[in-house]
Amino acid sequence: MKLKLSALALTAALFAAGPARATTEIQWWHSMGGALGEWVNDLANDFNATQKDYKIVPTFKGSYPESMTAGIAAYRAGNAPGLIQIFEVGTATMMAAKGAIVPVAKVMTDAGLKFDPSVYVPAVAGYYTAPNGQMLSYPFNSSTPVFHYNKDAFKAAGLDPEKPPKTWPEVALAAAKLKASGHKCPFTTSWVSWTQLETFSAWHNVLYATKNNGFGGLDARLAFNTPLHVRHIENLANMAKSGLFVYKGRDNAADATFVSGECAMMTGSSALAGNVKRNGKFGYGISALPYYPDVPGAPQNTIIGGASLWVMAGKKPDEYKGIARFLNYLSQPAVAAKSHQRTGYLPVTKAAFELTEKSGFYQQNPGYDVSVNQMIRKTTDKSRGVRLGNFLQIRTIIDEELEGVWRGTRQPKEALDTAVRRGNEQLERFQKANKS
Repeated sequence: MKLKLSALALTAALFAAGPARATTEIQWWHSMGGALGEWVNDLANDFNATQKDYKIVPTFKGSYPESMTAGIAAYRAGNAPGLIQIFEVGTATMMAAKGAIVPVAKVMTDAGLKFDPSVYVPAVAGYYTAPNGQMLSYPFNSSTPVFHYNKDAFKAAGLDPEKPPKTWPEVALAAAKLKASGHKCPFTTSWVSWTQLETFSAWHNVLYATKNNGFGGLDARLAFNTPLHVRHIENLANMAKSGLFVYKGRDNAADATFVSGECAMMTGSSALAGNVKRNGKFGYGISALPYYPDVPGAPQNTIIGGASLWVMAGKKPDEYKGIARFLNYLSQPAVAAKSHQRTGYLPVTKAAFELTEKSGFYQQNPGYDVSVNQMIRKTTDKSRGVRLGNFLQIRTIIDEELEGVWRGTRQPKEALDTAVRRGNEQLERFQKANKS
């Protein structure tokens, strides 16, 4: 009798407690490897520890191009992740993918969360915002090109480690001294199109493409073969012939050569800072990008790089609620500030920047504010950024043409003219495919 009563009591207790709520898993595909991959995993784990209703499951899907290709294929197959990281080059493609994505602003408001686009850093949020003012994706890891340099190498070459070159003529002079001191790779660059053409254009307040660099319509066409662009590529070509500039490959291949100490100066992503801080064995300096002092209005502002998080369509309402909660968590000033300080990516919100500034972080880590200062200058229609269709293919074309210049087999003007012609063919294809 006692056993029956105990069983009844246990059953009653279980029914009173109600059915256990299952945890909703949210797949998050990303392209962050190494130290940045650890950062992504930590963000997911920290969020998961704050509640029990949702579980963010991050999965590395290869490089940015590989991840985007995988995401598009997965959507067509009906098994896309809830959240996917897409680099800025894929923004126009994602915007044109009708029905494939759900705007972040809608996801947040549908979940009942307060969503105010004005709290985000304008230059960052603006890039991922539609003409109607609706934010389409979450500006997760936004970077901008900066000038990295090895202070120890500067000392060895007789250069002042606290006075990095500010102009391109000064970069050439510094490179010559570094070479004379025995350095075999005085200067290199990663992401050639992004640093030497796209951002170079904005930094000097000249167009990279017509229609305000693509923001004004799909009928934009490339315009980076002006006398100023040709002059710059000619200067880099001359530096390459003299051993002052050493091309290390496409995308971010040059990053490792700077972190190892092989190359003394580099233009590349501000997000490299976290890797250098962790793995570099030398005095590290960060400075603003070089510019040509005779160009009126230069320097202007740099443009966005990195990636944003896109919410894929076709998911259940509960999954969207979890995504909204996660994005809301990432936007918290303390979380966003910690990410900025850890990685070198730009702060997502104004509050994160102010919190970092008040903490004394920039005084303790000179140079980490360079990326922010370069981005918060007043932008113009020529310097807002570049948003083009088939942008990944255009960058590949630029790499192909300029590699001939670095080898000494192509003339700079011929290479740029050809890149513009071939790139415009890609833009025409994209325009025809997305007329609506």
